[in-house]
Amino acid sequence: MQPLINTKFLIISDTHAATGLTVPNLPVDVAIHCGDLTDESKISEFRTTLSLLRSINAPLKLVIAGNHDFALDTPMFVKKTTQAQTVLSIEPELIKETYGDLGEARKLFEDAKADGIIFLDEGVHHFNLDNGASLTVYASPYTSSLEADWGFQYRKGEHHDFAIQNNNVDVVITHGPPKGVLDRTCSRQTAGCEHLFAAVARARPRMHCFGHIHEGWGARLVAWRDKPSEVPSHFADIDNARSKVIDNLARRGAQDSRREACGGFRATCHGRESEFPIVPGQTTLFVNAAIEPAEEAQRQLPWVIEIELPACS
Repeated sequence: MQPLINTKFLIISDTHAATGLTVPNLPVDVAIHCGDLTDESKISEFRTTLSLLRSINAPLKLVIAGNHDFALDTPMFVKKTTQAQTVLSIEPELIKETYGDLGEARKLFEDAKADGIIFLDEGVHHFNLDNGASLTVYASPYTSSLEADWGFQYRKGEHHDFAIQNNNVDVVITHGPPKGVLDRTCSRQTAGCEHLFAAVARARPRMHCFGHIHEGWGARLVAWRDKPSEVPSHFADIDNARSKVIDNLARRGAQDSRREACGGFRATCHGRESEFPIVPGQTTLFVNAAIEPAEEAQRQLPWVIEIELPACS
Protein backbone atom coordinates (compact mmCIF):
# COMPACT_ATOMS: atom_id res chain seq x y z
CA MET A 1 0.00 0.00 0.00
CA GLN A 2 1.37 3.42 -0.98
CA PRO A 3 2.31 5.53 2.08
CA LEU A 4 0.17 8.59 2.80
CA ILE A 5 1.53 11.91 4.04
CA ASN A 6 -0.38 14.49 6.08
CA THR A 7 -0.47 17.69 4.03
CA LYS A 8 -1.74 21.05 5.24
CA PHE A 9 -3.43 23.52 2.87
CA LEU A 10 -4.34 27.19 3.30
CA ILE A 11 -7.23 27.96 0.94
CA ILE A 12 -8.59 31.40 0.03
CA SER A 13 -10.63 32.88 -2.80
CA ASP A 14 -12.27 36.14 -3.85
CA THR A 15 -9.91 38.48 -2.04
CA HIS A 16 -10.50 41.14 -4.73
CA ALA A 17 -7.25 42.95 -3.81
CA ALA A 18 -8.86 44.14 -0.59
CA THR A 19 -6.73 46.48 1.49
CA GLY A 20 -5.80 45.48 5.02
CA LEU A 21 -6.36 41.80 4.32
CA THR A 22 -4.06 39.43 6.19
CA VAL A 23 -3.70 35.67 6.23
CA PRO A 24 -2.77 33.47 9.18
CA ASN A 25 0.97 33.27 9.73
CA LEU A 26 1.18 29.54 10.25
CA PRO A 27 3.29 27.19 8.15
CA VAL A 28 1.40 25.13 5.58
CA ASP A 29 2.56 22.83 2.79
CA VAL A 30 0.44 24.36 0.02
CA ALA A 31 -1.55 27.59 -0.32
CA ILE A 32 -4.34 27.87 -2.89
CA HIS A 33 -6.07 30.99 -4.23
CA CYS A 34 -9.23 30.09 -6.19
CA GLY A 35 -9.52 33.30 -8.21
CA ASP A 36 -10.90 36.83 -8.22
CA LEU A 37 -7.49 38.10 -7.29
CA THR A 38 -8.67 41.60 -8.21
CA ASP A 39 -11.85 43.64 -8.30
CA GLU A 40 -11.35 45.51 -11.59
CA SER A 41 -8.29 43.72 -13.02
CA LYS A 42 -6.08 46.76 -12.48
CA ILE A 43 -2.35 46.16 -12.59
CA SER A 44 -2.00 47.73 -9.12
CA GLU A 45 -4.52 45.19 -7.78
CA PHE A 46 -2.46 42.28 -9.07
CA ARG A 47 0.55 43.71 -7.25
CA THR A 48 -1.49 43.97 -4.04
CA THR A 49 -2.56 40.34 -4.30
CA LEU A 50 0.96 39.16 -5.07
CA SER A 51 2.14 40.94 -1.93
CA LEU A 52 -0.51 39.04 0.04
CA LEU A 53 0.57 35.74 -1.52
CA ARG A 54 4.21 36.42 -0.71
CA SER A 55 3.25 36.86 2.96
CA ILE A 56 1.90 33.30 3.17
CA ASN A 57 4.18 30.84 4.94
CA ALA A 58 4.13 28.08 2.31
CA PRO A 59 6.76 26.77 -0.12
CA LEU A 60 4.13 26.33 -2.86
CA LYS A 61 1.31 28.76 -3.65
CA LEU A 62 -1.08 27.76 -6.43
CA VAL A 63 -3.18 30.49 -8.05
CA ILE A 64 -5.95 30.55 -10.64
CA ALA A 65 -7.84 33.47 -12.16
CA GLY A 66 -11.48 34.40 -11.67
CA ASN A 67 -13.97 36.31 -13.77
CA HIS A 68 -12.81 39.66 -12.33
CA ASP A 69 -9.25 38.98 -13.51
CA PHE A 70 -9.84 39.62 -17.21
CA ALA A 71 -6.34 41.02 -17.75
CA LEU A 72 -5.14 37.40 -17.51
CA ASP A 73 -7.58 36.35 -20.28
CA THR A 74 -5.89 37.61 -23.44
CA PRO A 75 -8.94 37.74 -25.78
CA MET A 76 -11.08 39.44 -23.12
CA PHE A 77 -8.31 41.92 -22.28
CA VAL A 78 -8.10 42.92 -25.94
CA LYS A 79 -11.89 43.23 -26.13
CA LYS A 80 -12.19 45.32 -22.96
CA THR A 81 -9.34 47.69 -23.75
CA THR A 82 -10.53 48.15 -27.34
CA GLN A 83 -14.04 49.00 -26.09
CA ALA A 84 -12.56 51.46 -23.61
CA GLN A 85 -10.87 53.33 -26.46
CA THR A 86 -13.54 53.12 -29.19
CA VAL A 87 -16.77 53.25 -27.17
CA LEU A 88 -15.79 55.14 -24.02
CA SER A 89 -13.11 57.32 -25.68
CA ILE A 90 -10.59 56.67 -22.93
CA GLU A 91 -7.04 57.68 -23.77
CA PRO A 92 -4.72 54.73 -24.52
CA GLU A 93 -2.15 56.10 -22.06
CA LEU A 94 -4.68 56.00 -19.22
CA ILE A 95 -5.72 52.46 -20.12
CA LYS A 96 -2.09 51.36 -20.11
CA GLU A 97 -1.44 53.08 -16.78
CA THR A 98 -4.48 51.42 -15.21
CA TYR A 99 -4.43 47.92 -16.71
CA GLY A 100 -0.89 47.56 -18.04
CA ASP A 101 0.17 46.28 -21.44
CA LEU A 102 -1.14 43.08 -22.97
CA GLY A 103 0.51 40.25 -21.04
CA GLU A 104 1.86 42.46 -18.26
CA ALA A 105 -0.34 40.93 -15.55
CA ARG A 106 0.77 37.43 -16.55
CA LYS A 107 4.40 38.54 -16.47
CA LEU A 108 3.95 39.58 -12.83
CA PHE A 109 3.13 35.96 -12.04
CA GLU A 110 6.04 34.68 -14.13
CA ASP A 111 8.34 36.89 -12.07
CA ALA A 112 6.73 35.60 -8.84
CA LYS A 113 7.73 31.97 -9.48
CA ALA A 114 10.89 32.55 -7.47
CA ASP A 115 8.62 33.12 -4.45
CA GLY A 116 6.85 29.79 -4.93
CA ILE A 117 3.82 31.40 -6.60
CA ILE A 118 2.57 29.31 -9.53
CA PHE A 119 -0.20 30.60 -11.80
CA LEU A 120 -2.21 27.71 -13.21
CA ASP A 121 -3.98 27.76 -16.55
CA GLU A 122 -6.76 25.24 -17.19
CA GLY A 123 -5.58 21.65 -17.08
CA VAL A 124 -3.85 19.02 -14.96
CA HIS A 125 -0.67 19.89 -13.07
CA HIS A 126 1.61 17.74 -10.93
CA PHE A 127 3.85 18.74 -8.01
CA ASN A 128 6.28 16.93 -5.73
CA LEU A 129 5.89 18.70 -2.40
CA ASP A 130 8.62 19.55 0.09
CA ASN A 131 6.97 17.27 2.68
CA GLY A 132 7.46 14.24 0.40
CA ALA A 133 3.88 14.08 -0.89
CA SER A 134 2.76 13.91 -4.50
CA LEU A 135 0.03 16.37 -5.52
CA THR A 136 -1.94 16.26 -8.78
CA VAL A 137 -4.42 19.08 -9.34
CA TYR A 138 -6.93 19.99 -12.01
CA ALA A 139 -7.39 23.75 -12.36
CA SER A 140 -9.98 25.81 -14.23
CA PRO A 141 -10.87 29.51 -13.98
CA TYR A 142 -14.01 29.18 -16.12
CA THR A 143 -17.49 30.14 -14.89
CA SER A 144 -20.86 30.45 -16.61
CA SER A 145 -22.60 33.78 -17.11
CA LEU A 146 -25.59 35.17 -18.97
CA GLU A 147 -23.46 37.68 -20.90
CA ALA A 148 -20.02 36.02 -20.66
CA ASP A 149 -18.51 39.50 -20.69
CA TRP A 150 -15.83 39.06 -18.03
CA GLY A 151 -12.73 36.92 -17.87
CA PHE A 152 -12.80 33.17 -18.47
CA GLN A 153 -16.55 32.85 -18.95
CA TYR A 154 -18.93 30.83 -21.08
CA ARG A 155 -22.64 31.45 -21.53
CA LYS A 156 -25.18 29.69 -19.34
CA GLY A 157 -26.56 26.69 -21.19
CA GLU A 158 -23.35 26.17 -23.14
CA HIS A 159 -21.20 23.14 -22.40
CA HIS A 160 -17.72 23.58 -21.00
CA ASP A 161 -15.42 20.58 -20.94
CA PHE A 162 -13.91 20.23 -17.47
CA ALA A 163 -11.44 17.53 -18.49
CA ILE A 164 -10.60 16.08 -15.09
CA GLN A 165 -8.66 12.83 -15.34
CA ASN A 166 -10.70 10.19 -13.55
CA ASN A 167 -9.08 8.60 -10.48
CA ASN A 168 -5.86 10.53 -11.02
CA VAL A 169 -6.49 13.99 -9.56
CA ASP A 170 -6.09 14.68 -5.84
CA VAL A 171 -7.42 18.24 -5.73
CA VAL A 172 -9.68 20.17 -8.11
CA ILE A 173 -9.27 23.96 -8.06
CA THR A 174 -11.93 26.00 -9.85
CA HIS A 175 -13.19 29.54 -9.50
CA GLY A 176 -16.86 28.61 -9.57
CA PRO A 177 -18.70 25.92 -7.60
CA PRO A 178 -20.30 22.76 -8.92
CA LYS A 179 -24.08 22.68 -9.15
CA GLY A 180 -25.74 22.00 -5.82
CA VAL A 181 -22.72 22.19 -3.51
CA LEU A 182 -21.99 25.38 -1.53
CA ASP A 183 -23.40 27.43 -4.41
CA ARG A 184 -26.65 28.85 -3.02
CA THR A 185 -27.04 32.60 -3.53
CA CYS A 186 -28.82 35.17 -1.37
CA SER A 187 -31.87 34.63 -3.60
CA ARG A 188 -31.75 30.90 -2.74
CA GLN A 189 -30.75 29.87 -6.25
CA THR A 190 -28.12 27.22 -6.92
CA ALA A 191 -25.63 29.05 -9.11
CA GLY A 192 -23.04 26.31 -9.72
CA CYS A 193 -22.28 24.53 -12.98
CA GLU A 194 -23.86 21.14 -13.72
CA HIS A 195 -21.04 20.22 -16.13
CA LEU A 196 -18.47 20.84 -13.42
CA PHE A 197 -20.45 18.74 -10.94
CA ALA A 198 -20.64 15.86 -13.41
CA ALA A 199 -16.88 15.97 -14.05
CA VAL A 200 -16.07 16.03 -10.32
CA ALA A 201 -18.58 13.26 -9.58
CA ARG A 202 -16.87 11.02 -12.12
CA ALA A 203 -13.33 11.85 -10.96
CA ARG A 204 -14.06 11.83 -7.19
CA PRO A 205 -10.97 13.77 -6.05
CA ARG A 206 -9.98 14.04 -2.41
CA MET A 207 -10.85 17.74 -2.36
CA HIS A 208 -12.49 20.36 -4.57
CA CYS A 209 -11.97 24.02 -3.63
CA PHE A 210 -13.52 27.11 -5.22
CA GLY A 211 -15.18 30.47 -4.47
CA HIS A 212 -17.15 32.89 -6.69
CA ILE A 213 -20.44 32.57 -4.76
CA HIS A 214 -19.47 34.56 -1.69
CA GLU A 215 -22.50 33.57 0.38
CA GLY A 216 -21.70 29.90 -0.23
CA TRP A 217 -18.66 29.95 2.10
CA GLY A 218 -18.28 26.65 3.90
CA ALA A 219 -17.11 23.07 3.65
CA ARG A 220 -18.96 19.82 3.13
CA LEU A 221 -17.66 16.26 3.10
CA VAL A 222 -19.72 14.60 0.39
CA ALA A 223 -20.25 10.83 0.34
CA TRP A 224 -20.78 9.46 -3.16
CA ARG A 225 -23.26 6.79 -4.11
CA ASP A 226 -21.63 3.54 -5.21
CA LYS A 227 -21.78 4.12 -8.96
CA PRO A 228 -21.95 7.44 -10.87
CA SER A 229 -25.13 8.12 -12.83
CA GLU A 230 -24.94 8.24 -16.61
CA VAL A 231 -25.35 12.02 -16.29
CA PRO A 232 -24.25 12.78 -12.71
CA SER A 233 -26.21 15.36 -10.70
CA HIS A 234 -26.24 16.51 -7.08
CA PHE A 235 -29.72 15.00 -6.72
CA ALA A 236 -28.76 11.50 -7.84
CA ASP A 237 -25.10 11.03 -6.97
CA ILE A 238 -24.67 12.42 -3.44
CA ASP A 239 -25.56 10.19 -0.50
CA ASN A 240 -26.88 12.93 1.77
CA ALA A 241 -27.40 10.61 4.73
CA ARG A 242 -23.66 9.87 4.85
CA SER A 243 -22.48 13.37 3.93
CA LYS A 244 -21.41 15.90 6.55
CA VAL A 245 -21.57 19.71 6.66
CA ILE A 246 -18.31 20.87 8.25
CA ASP A 247 -19.29 24.54 8.44
CA ASN A 248 -21.23 27.23 6.59
CA LEU A 249 -22.47 30.77 7.13
CA ALA A 250 -25.82 29.61 8.51
CA ARG A 251 -24.03 27.69 11.25
CA ARG A 252 -21.72 30.53 12.11
CA GLY A 253 -24.49 33.12 12.28
CA ALA A 254 -24.10 36.87 12.17
CA GLN A 255 -21.76 37.06 15.18
CA ASP A 256 -18.48 35.37 14.34
CA SER A 257 -17.21 35.01 17.88
CA ARG A 258 -14.93 32.21 16.76
CA ARG A 259 -12.74 34.46 14.62
CA GLU A 260 -10.49 35.41 17.55
CA ALA A 261 -10.79 32.00 19.20
CA CYS A 262 -9.53 30.11 16.16
CA GLY A 263 -6.75 32.53 15.23
CA GLY A 264 -8.42 34.06 12.19
CA PHE A 265 -9.01 30.89 10.19
CA ARG A 266 -11.26 27.83 10.09
CA ALA A 267 -9.35 24.58 10.47
CA THR A 268 -10.47 21.04 9.73
CA CYS A 269 -8.63 17.72 9.47
CA HIS A 270 -9.67 14.74 7.36
CA GLY A 271 -6.96 12.10 7.71
CA ARG A 272 -7.58 8.42 8.38
CA GLU A 273 -7.64 8.94 12.16
CA SER A 274 -9.97 11.96 12.09
CA GLU A 275 -13.68 11.94 12.92
CA PHE A 276 -14.62 12.49 9.28
CA PRO A 277 -11.89 10.98 7.10
CA ILE A 278 -11.62 11.42 3.36
CA VAL A 279 -11.91 7.99 1.75
CA PRO A 280 -10.45 8.13 -1.79
CA GLY A 281 -13.08 7.26 -4.39
CA GLN A 282 -15.87 7.35 -1.81
CA THR A 283 -15.85 10.88 -0.38
CA THR A 284 -14.79 14.35 -1.53
CA LEU A 285 -14.27 17.42 0.65
CA PHE A 286 -15.84 20.48 -1.02
CA VAL A 287 -14.58 23.89 0.15
CA ASN A 288 -15.96 27.33 -0.74
CA ALA A 289 -13.18 29.67 0.41
CA ALA A 290 -14.59 33.08 -0.63
CA ILE A 291 -13.14 35.73 1.70
CA GLU A 292 -15.19 38.74 0.59
CA PRO A 293 -18.73 38.60 2.03
CA ALA A 294 -21.80 38.85 -0.18
CA GLU A 295 -23.12 41.86 1.72
CA GLU A 296 -21.77 44.43 4.19
CA ALA A 297 -20.47 41.95 6.71
CA GLN A 298 -17.24 40.78 8.27
CA ARG A 299 -14.74 39.15 5.95
CA GLN A 300 -15.03 35.40 5.86
CA LEU A 301 -12.39 33.08 7.25
CA PRO A 302 -9.62 31.39 5.27
CA TRP A 303 -9.60 27.60 5.46
CA VAL A 304 -6.71 25.57 6.86
CA ILE A 305 -7.30 21.97 5.85
CA GLU A 306 -5.25 18.87 6.51
CA ILE A 307 -5.66 15.87 4.22
CA GLU A 308 -3.54 12.89 3.29
CA LEU A 309 -1.75 12.64 -0.05
CA PRO A 310 0.22 9.77 -1.57
CA ALA A 311 3.98 9.85 -1.10
CA CYS A 312 6.16 10.63 -4.09
CA SER A 313 7.09 7.43 -5.90
